[in-house]
Amino acid sequence: MNAPERILLIRLKSIGDILFTLPAVHRVRDNFPEARISFLVSKEHAPLLEGFRDVDEVLTLDRAPFHRKQIGAMCAETLRLVQRLRRGRFSLVVDFQGYGETALLTWLTRAPQRWGSVYRAGRRWAYTQGVARNDKIQIADWNLSLLEQCGLRRTPVRNEFCLPAHAAASAKKFFAENGLDPAKPTLFIQPFTSSAQKNWPLVKYLALAKYWRAAGVQVIFGGGPADGTALVPVRREDFVTSAGVPLLTSAALIELSALLVGGVTGLLHLAVAMNKRVVMLIGHAAREPGFPYQHRDWAVAADSLPVAAIPAESVIEATTKAFAELGVIHSALGV
Repeated sequence: MNAPERILLIRLKSIGDILFTLPAVHRVRDNFPEARISFLVSKEHAPLLEGFRDVDEVLTLDRAPFHRKQIGAMCAETLRLVQRLRRGRFSLVVDFQGYGETALLTWLTRAPQRWGSVYRAGRRWAYTQGVARNDKIQIADWNLSLLEQCGLRRTPVRNEFCLPAHAAASAKKFFAENGLDPAKPTLFIQPFTSSAQKNWPLVKYLALAKYWRAAGVQVIFGGGPADGTALVPVRREDFVTSAGVPLLTSAALIELSALLVGGVTGLLHLAVAMNKRVVMLIGHAAREPGFPYQHRDWAVAADSLPVAAIPAESVIEATTKAFAELGVIHSALGV
């Protein structure tokens, strides 16, 4: 194909799935170094794209009117976006999501080349090249495979999220306000995921936190704006919580931490893309395509059991190993 001048990449949600497009974004840039790359994402996730240095422009879809079922606002937002997509005069569009709405938006761009991840055969019409989705491989690898099957050459795999400077400043302020020392090792615990079935019990996270606090490690519990009530038991034990801080501030808190522990959730995938060590807790591992990218050994997995079945002792052992690899030495480590 001729080198496209303007490229649009689409992945509306969610945090983890957007991050899984990052290696593919790098590959698009490697293949087309002179192209202008735009990325269409849901408005609430747009700040995440600040760390995608190969993206030149971020386009957004405001999904709030759709959630509230406000017909007039839905039509206005759709018309605004379609007009913006038409003005973009894209020569190549890649739909990594493959849902009905993203397939339609891809088709409405009128781009001469439209590639897509096909979940349902009935959506193939939207693409000039549609590839049937393979749910059995890691999601980021699937996105790379999509590009390869559509004709892009292989280049070295990169997964590099660049933390904006303003986020780093906000994290340092958070540390100061909560009596944390950036020079001391910190364990960041992300106890909640988007699905209750993927959550390790909070009481086990507390046991882990108490173990490492006794060893001299600082502990932060993360969470979203809606997790304040659920984290009350954590605050009762005098642990610092960062629930409700902006996403990029959470990313910067991770940057200041030595190790991140949690379930299959976007913040852990973000940590991996920042080259931070994680311990990811996974239930029913045989059905999970969201292992830590290129670091499957960083997972503590229950192959055929729910994540809640993982004993606290196994996670303590995994975090001890991780701290040892990082050169964090404490008397409780025995190293």
